Amino acid sequence: MSVDGIYASIICPMTPDGAIDPAALRDHAAAVLACPGIHGLLVNGHAGENFLLTPDEMALVLRETRAVAGASPIVAGVVADSSAAAAAQARQAEALGADAIMIFAPFSWAIGVDPRLVIAHHRAIHDATGLPVFLFQGSHRSGGLHFPADLLRALLELPRVAGIKEGSWETAAYDRTRRIAAAARPDVAVMASGDEHLFPCFAIGSRGSLVSLAAVTPELVVALDRAVRAGDLAAARALHARITPLAEAIYGAAPPGLATPRLKACLQLLGRLDSATCRAPLPALDAAEIAALRRAMTEAGVLP
Repeated sequence: MSVDGIYASIICPMTPDGAIDPAALRDHAAAVLACPGIHGLLVNGHAGENFLLTPDEMALVLRETRAVAGASPIVAGVVADSSAAAAAQARQAEALGADAIMIFAPFSWAIGVDPRLVIAHHRAIHDATGLPVFLFQGSHRSGGLHFPADLLRALLELPRVAGIKEGSWETAAYDRTRRIAAAARPDVAVMASGDEHLFPCFAIGSRGSLVSLAAVTPELVVALDRAVRAGDLAAARALHARITPLAEAIYGAAPPGLATPRLKACLQLLGRLDSATCRAPLPALDAAEIAALRRAMTEAGVLP
């Protein structure tokens, strides 16, 4: 597969009772892929509530999106505390037609983790399939979800690592990851994926992106990437000015950890999603939170 490009990290539509809505999922995936410049999809990522889905539900998500993706590549997220369970998810993803897998660090690692455990976990998943592998570089403030330099270099020794979803959420940390990979594995695509920091990271240099903002406003993310690549900084700054308030309203607003409910609320405001329901314990947004998203979307020029 061609790794480079803009991938939308899509959400997982659900019915009001919290069950996956396959028809809405197919419609959502198809609508995002219809945007010129979207290269592929990331499914079963954080925006897709991967940590709240069963293995059978993760298989359903991949099966339904594969049915509408055509030749567009699909990267399937893998997340489990157990290496055996995560490896089984990877094998399942390969059997269902994923083009690559992305290894998400379990949230339990945030409190701290031995590097040997991280390497063994990634190696078990890497060796379970013949697919290209994406690493996930978590926020520089997330403890064990962010890999320091020596650990990142060790993970880059896994031969089928093809890309890094770089979510350090800090421009200097992003650039460190990019420089480490360039020195150790120049073939690995480092992809700027901090939704609030796309412009500076694209300007530093990126081989693409895997972002959930592209599930709501794919045209803006694609346009920003193209403007930076063309050297049109005036256009890029203008797009950054539109994107930033919306990205901050989704990812940066307090309380934290509500990006997925906010993404779904945005899609509902756009008329692209009937139900903004998330899997418990993720809450429904209140009227003030929805009003803030409406203002940000209006400022971004995506909502009349």
